[in-house]
Amino acid sequence: MRDLSLHILDLVQNSIEAGASAVEVSIIEDAEHDLLALQVSDNGRGMDETMRRQATDPFVTSRTTRRVGLGLPLAEMTARRTGGYLTIDSQPGRGTMIKAVYGRSHWDRPPLGDIAGTVLAIIVANPDLDFSYRHKVGEREFTLVTRELKAVLDGVPFSHPEVLAWLKEYLREGLANLYGGVTDENH
Repeated sequence: MRDLSLHILDLVQNSIEAGASAVEVSIIEDAEHDLLALQVSDNGRGMDETMRRQATDPFVTSRTTRRVGLGLPLAEMTARRTGGYLTIDSQPGRGTMIKAVYGRSHWDRPPLGDIAGTVLAIIVANPDLDFSYRHKVGEREFTLVTRELKAVLDGVPFSHPEVLAWLKEYLREGLANLYGGVTDENH
């Protein structure tokens, strides 16, 4: 995958397919330690120990639509190429937490990509999902929690044109503020 936003989209889709009603995405960029950590946690059905150990094998998948699963193997390969790692913590009935750590400045680390567009797509395509997004760069932090937005919207859907426009701008500004006002998607 050419950027990390596509990995996030794939991991969230895995969570949804595993029956998750709540998904948390966290990105922490630590320039001091030259690390970028990406974490996706859910309350889906989880995996037993055997499946957890085999999850990064591209020829082991729980999907019935195809016999190859490349999302986790690619995420692990990308993290390792940058001197990082990928961990999976999962228990049946309790959900899954995937954490990928990358060398932040390593030349093999893919750019973040269109994080705002990815978060927006997740929210609009999954209106019943309790979704939260947290992104931290140094001391700056941006958080979005759909549960809180739904309370304010009082029944107005995320797909309403005015809500969509507001969400796009809110995400764009929130992410730009993390980088001191710069909106470059290649961080």
